[in-house]
This record gives sequence, structure tokens and C-alpha cells, in this order.
Amino acid sequence: MRLKSFSLPSRFIALFALLLLFSLVACTAGGDPVESEEVTPVKTGKSSSSVSSSSAGKDSLHVDKAIFGMFEWAVIPKASITRGVNSFGVNSFKISTTEVTQKVYEFVMNDLPKQSKMGDELAVSNVNWFRAVLFCNAFSKVAGLDTAYVYKSIVDDSVLVDLNIDYSANAVRLPTENEWEVAARGGTNTTYYWDTDVAGKYAYYGQTAGPDTVAKRLPNAYGLYDMAGNVAEWVNDWYDAYPKNGSDNYAGPKTGVYRIVRGGGWSDKVTELAPKEREKLAPAHSKVTVGFRLVYSTGF
Repeated sequence: MRLKSFSLPSRFIALFALLLLFSLVACTAGGDPVESEEVTPVKTGKSSSSVSSSSAGKDSLHVDKAIFGMFEWAVIPKASITRGVNSFGVNSFKISTTEVTQKVYEFVMNDLPKQSKMGDELAVSNVNWFRAVLFCNAFSKVAGLDTAYVYKSIVDDSVLVDLNIDYSANAVRLPTENEWEVAARGGTNTTYYWDTDVAGKYAYYGQTAGPDTVAKRLPNAYGLYDMAGNVAEWVNDWYDAYPKNGSDNYAGPKTGVYRIVRGGGWSDKVTELAPKEREKLAPAHSKVTVGFRLVYSTGF
């Protein structure tokens, strides 16, 4: 008997090709992260309750390149700071080349504190230490990272109860004081990172009108802008005298009353812009001269 030949309808061929394409995509889903085209801002506050580090582990993190790419990041090499006879080692880390702007802060937090001057690319200011920390956690979440700040609850609008900082987390956070100083010096040991050059080329200071656009002046040797002037910057550490013995990756005392602010702000004198200068401020307090920048760390 002779078999009759036949051909599949074109719609079945198209369906088979589509299923094959879906199978190939599924097989390659474990490859490089894909940039997100649209991201919903994260709103934080009392409703966010407690926050803890992700238990998923570093290998399973899906980093959103579009969010992470809101900042340029400079790699700071392993270095040390000598204070008197003591040496403090600092591991390599990444730091944002600019301070957090009003535009990025509002995008992530869906809110913006009152500013002395308004502008998308102006450094955000009037942010207390707790809100800077909440921003770091929110940014980490949107970017697909762990969170570095673990706390039980939020009271009085922004105060974080039973707060701990997980320096081993693959997350965005504030720099330690030693990380900040290593980054600000840009490999120099001079009083200012611009040495004897004109300070106004590098720093926005001695003003009365509020912060300026970020990255408007010359960077230091590590490519970091506004490490002096514009807005002074929160760091993680509690304020206290430096320890009598050196150590590696020192992150400050365990407790305290004030957090440390570095870099000097737009209203300060030039002498207050030197990388060694320290200011202290209660973490629940904010100032129109104080903002912050970010560190990305995969752990000490």
C-alpha cells in the first residue's frame, strides 16, 4: 500500500519554533543579569518594619545593573592610614564617585526632605544618619543586593531600634571613617588632596546659598568628586577618640552618642575641608550642610 504524503500546517510549524525558543531562553536563565528597563521606587518608613540581610547568599543575587548604574563607582585599592605610631589597614572597596543627589534620593525613597536649594543634580542634604541608612538599605533592595543594616523597628519617624551593621553583606552602605579618609586622600599625604593648588577648583565652600551640582569641580586622584565641600558626609562610625592600638578594617566603637561627619560642607572654611578633620552630629539630627555618599562592599 502506498502511503499518502502530507505536510504540517504553517501555524503548527510556527508554534513548534516558538516553544523551542522558550526552551532555549529557560536553559540560559542562569547567565549574566539583565538590565531592568523600569523599576518601581521603594517607599520606606514605619510600614517597612524590621529589615534583615538576605539569606539567599551572594551567588543567588540578581544585581540590577540599571539601578546600580545610577552611580559611577571607583575602586579604592587596599591601603592604610597612619595616626601617630598606629596603622589602620583598609581593604579594597568601591565608592560612588559622587554624593547622592536629590533626584536619586527621591527616586529610591519616594520622598525628599526640605532642601535649601532644589535641583535634580544637586547633592541631597538635610538627611539625618538614620535616613541615610534607610536609603542604603532601600537602594540595595532595588539593586538586588543584600542589606547591611539590620534593625528591629523604626520609631519617632526614622530612629532605628536595635541596629546592627553587617559588614560581611554584599550590600551598599555608608563608608567607615577610615574608608572615607583613604578615599578622600586619593593616595596623597598632604593637608588637602589638591596640595597647594587653588582650593576652589576642587571644593565648593564658604557659601551661603546651599549645596551645588555634584561633579562640577575637579576630582581627586581616585576620580572622586566633592570629597571636600559641597555637603559634608555621614560615615558609619560612632564618634570617639581614635583607639590606642592600630587594627585592620576598624569600624569605630560599639556604642556612642554621635556619629561622625567628614569632608566639610558648602558653608565651611577651607581649613575644615582637610581629610583629617572630623565633625560629630547626633544620628537623629540633620543639617542643610550634611549629605552622604555610598560604598559598595562584599565584606571585610
